Amino acid sequence: MSNTYKSAGVDKEEGYQTVSKIKKAVSETHNPNVLNGIGSFGAFYQLSGYKNPVLVSGTDGVGTKLRIALDVKKYDTVGVDCFAMCANDILCHGAKPLFFLDYLACGKLDSDVAAEIVGGIAAACKETGTALIGGETAEMPGMYQVGDYDVAGFCVGVVEKDEIIDGSQIKEGQTIIGLPSSGFHSNGFSLVRKIFPDFNEEFEGKPLWETLLVPTKLYQNDIFKIQEKVKLTGIAHITGGGLIENVPRILPKGLTAVIEKANVNVPTVMQELMKRGGIAENEMFGTFNMGVGMVVICAEADAQTVLETLEGSMLIGKIEKGEEEIVLK
Repeated sequence: MSNTYKSAGVDKEEGYQTVSKIKKAVSETHNPNVLNGIGSFGAFYQLSGYKNPVLVSGTDGVGTKLRIALDVKKYDTVGVDCFAMCANDILCHGAKPLFFLDYLACGKLDSDVAAEIVGGIAAACKETGTALIGGETAEMPGMYQVGDYDVAGFCVGVVEKDEIIDGSQIKEGQTIIGLPSSGFHSNGFSLVRKIFPDFNEEFEGKPLWETLLVPTKLYQNDIFKIQEKVKLTGIAHITGGGLIENVPRILPKGLTAVIEKANVNVPTVMQELMKRGGIAENEMFGTFNMGVGMVVICAEADAQTVLETLEGSMLIGKIEKGEEEIVLK
């Protein structure tokens, strides 16, 4: 028998099937700024309607949360995670996502699985008015086991130069407000899986995996709604490293974020993880979002407006002078 690419483990036909199955969902995210469709070597996006535009980009993946999705065979929500992790990052600078590209790698391609993952990405793109303009599906036998997938993405957004949020306007006395997360989002799952090895155990009346796979919240609409009423001086996406590592990333030197832990509404599943794993509180706050998916900073006089604008938002702290980057009380 002659050697073929298929005999080496790569099925080109399955790749063609994948493109066919995702084409409609992808095309529905396009707008007049997208100048070509799937199949070109590069995707064209025309930038228009801005006076002094600055492009803001970000890239991220889903991490080991994928392991849960693969084990329970539910693939659509991790596509939302992939998009949200990138789009929420660039949102921290006031940028609206323009377009997104995805990267999907696997040991053996199943077009139904791939289409479900990309379908989740497309749904998140559609919700935020972002064009899914390209991607790559790589079948890599010998690098990945059959049934394993990895998902990553790349997002480009735009903001007017004079509207960039970079933390430079953060000052002593300003207020720190937490926007609620939808769960673990897409961070800390290596520890989650260690403490919760049985994804099918019952938790609050349903299989635990349903709670664990709730996708990362998209914050674009919430942030833009706040910005219509209030000037934000800083935004931090609370991802890996939790509040402890992410809030200091936006602070000017000489300022401290003082966080009141009692004001943080910690989800019950995180409380259970902490209890069951015997995990120290500081380790929890330095690993998980603890119920705060995004932090916004504003003038003290504007804090009440933010709290009234977004249901579930929490007044969790203030900015003080100090050499410590963050203090949890």
